[in-house]
Amino acid sequence: MTSTPTLDAPRSATKTPPARTWTIAELAREYNVTPRAIRFYEDEGLLFPTRAGMSRIYSQGDRWRLGWVLRGKRLGFSLAEIKELLDLYHADRSGVQQLRAIVRKSREHVGELETKLRDLRAQIAEFREVEGHAVQMLRDKGVDPESE
Repeated sequence: MTSTPTLDAPRSATKTPPARTWTIAELAREYNVTPRAIRFYEDEGLLFPTRAGMSRIYSQGDRWRLGWVLRGKRLGFSLAEIKELLDLYHADRSGVQQLRAIVRKSREHVGELETKLRDLRAQIAEFREVEGHAVQMLRDKGVDPESE
């Protein structure tokens, strides 16, 4: 009895498709940043591309980290804070330490922003008071405050 060949290859013979990689130009275009910015984040220990000759090859992990770096920057985190948060993921793959740190740092930043917002509102109110006085003084002099 001969076995009939099938189209299904044994599992050990199947090949895993190669992992997707990106060039520096592709990541720069995708995230709307300069290649120089990406190299800077690499120099700061935030990205870890492999090399193929003179070219940098970025992995899915590098792409993910770059996205988090840029989001962290938009939120006002320092690069040191971003690095600390990203490194926590590697220290604790469950993500618990990283999530706790994100909660703590987010609360700190929100507190700072709320303080700045209160200060800005007070400053705006003071400018409006000064403006109101100046407008009234112009009117008292018979000058239209809206004309130049």
